[in-house]
Amino acid sequence: MRVDLFDFDLPEDRIALRPAVPRDAARLLMVRPGQDIEDRMVADLPALLDPGDVLVFNDTKVIKARLNGMRRRGDHSASIEATLHQRVAADRWLAFLRPAKRVAPGDRISFGHDGNACLLGTLDATVLEKREAGEVLLAFDLSGAFLDEALDSVGHLPLPPYIASRRPGDERDQTDYQTTYASREGAVAAPTAGLHFTPELLAALDARGIERQFVTLHVGAGTFLPVKSKDTSGHVMHAENGWIPASTAQALNAARARGSRIVAVGTTALRLLEAAAAEDGTVDAWAAPTSIFITPGYRFRAVDALVTNFHLPRSTLFMLVAAFSGLATMRDAYAHAIRNGYRFYSYGDASLLFRATP
Repeated sequence: MRVDLFDFDLPEDRIALRPAVPRDAARLLMVRPGQDIEDRMVADLPALLDPGDVLVFNDTKVIKARLNGMRRRGDHSASIEATLHQRVAADRWLAFLRPAKRVAPGDRISFGHDGNACLLGTLDATVLEKREAGEVLLAFDLSGAFLDEALDSVGHLPLPPYIASRRPGDERDQTDYQTTYASREGAVAAPTAGLHFTPELLAALDARGIERQFVTLHVGAGTFLPVKSKDTSGHVMHAENGWIPASTAQALNAARARGSRIVAVGTTALRLLEAAAAEDGTVDAWAAPTSIFITPGYRFRAVDALVTNFHLPRSTLFMLVAAFSGLATMRDAYAHAIRNGYRFYSYGDASLLFRATP
């Protein structure tokens, strides 16, 4: 499909720079294809779902994946910024570098001095490979838990570019940009639909008889990359590491067998479930990367409803929601959201989308 079909005008003042307080005070746009759009609140979610429905959360935890470093080559040096996006071994990460033209395979980079060339840095890495679009493969001198500890010490929280370009990160972001149930470290971007869930909202969902299950997809920085091709067929998704426990798969299959709905909290949970689903909608345990790219025409197998934030024009995420509820439906929904002051992107408001009938 032509990428320009997924374009729309978004005023800059609709981009949220801080989350709602409390988190579940954010607005919620309920979209059911063929029915009127409803303006609700996230706190209304228990009343909008049925007892027996299953919410599937992504329990990934954002790490400090943005690193400032200095490339040293003989007597010459250059400042480098790296954003890690996928771990491929205990000591190796794929990363996006800026400016990438300053590095070559074999170069050494010292991270941790934040641009102060007088210091040696506290974490060193070697550039093993240089790939397209500024991507490199880094081999760190530390490995496993030792590398994790060093990243937490020298790294910075990787706020999305549409926030970081408008204000600096601060201590509030250390908690604001994590879900309350985050437990498995490895993401470099938050599963932002989950940011709306408070302990009080989770308790209300429990009281309503709505089940909770967890999967893990370590969200990569590739989620923010623009689609540069003119047609969706020319875009390649970056792989992200995911896990679905056997117990979660069994619970989801049991829910489907009894006629209950599977509700993904976020596009990351949805993409992982769809990657693991068989043709009949049953879900298998999963422990592998996925690079599934969902556009209109995709036949959904595992997910019946989706809680998600409002996404960028021409983005792979807007393509996904257009595939889920219909392109015309989502263009109308986004136009309604813009007219009525909904807040967009990671710290913005949410939507509850139901799947279009095939």
